[in-house]
Amino acid sequence: MIRLIYISTARSVLSEQELDEILRVSRRNNQAVEVTGLLIVGGRRFLQALEGPAEAVMKTYDRIKADGRHFAAVILSDREIAKRSFSEWAMGYQPAGMPRAEGTVANDVAELIAPITDPIVYAYFAEFAKKHAA
Repeated sequence: MIRLIYISTARSVLSEQELDEILRVSRRNNQAVEVTGLLIVGGRRFLQALEGPAEAVMKTYDRIKADGRHFAAVILSDREIAKRSFSEWAMGYQPAGMPRAEGTVANDVAELIAPITDPIVYAYFAEFAKKHAA
């Protein structure tokens, strides 16, 4: 099992409806191949973690890279793991600029990433959310 974390840039800011459709399709596809993960969107930037069987994660990432809605996908981390950090989600999601409920984006992201025990993975998401919360 591996965890792959990448960052990419959307060609334009995606609407809420476009993001909802991406999430719907991603969750369906990920569940079918036992891939879990977390996506945080900040403006035109995407930070995503994908976890699961190596072949399924790499095929998922290849499909994401081929999507013309974004470019400059860069892998930040790609390593074997013994345990998932995002086992409950076919794809957890947080828009970095919009709180999910009363509170702040930082609080929402902190709640989403609380299960992460790897300090480097935790830092990627915490810092991304902090930078893109405005």
